[in-house]
Amino acid sequence: MTGSILLYNPTAVRAGGAETTQQALSDLKGRVVGFIDNSKPNFDHLVAEMAGLLESRYAARSIVRRKRLASIPAEDQVIAELARECDLVITGSGD
Repeated sequence: MTGSILLYNPTAVRAGGAETTQQALSDLKGRVVGFIDNSKPNFDHLVAEMAGLLESRYAARSIVRRKRLASIPAEDQVIAELARECDLVITGSGD
């Protein structure tokens, strides 16, 4: 039996097509870690726990920005603020 499998690439295309390369962070001490709370149930609990661990174990600072709806991208203003203020940004789901 032969068939085909359709694979999807989950990576997004960058706006404007510009590619930038960032070097890995050597540590998180004093670094600002941003979180995009996607407004899904329980993500607020997950992000609070992650932020607390990063702050207590790695001396990182954290910033959380909340999206209005899980089904739409973060607004350009939120992305711009996080890019300006953070060394690393984490986004996720929390169902």
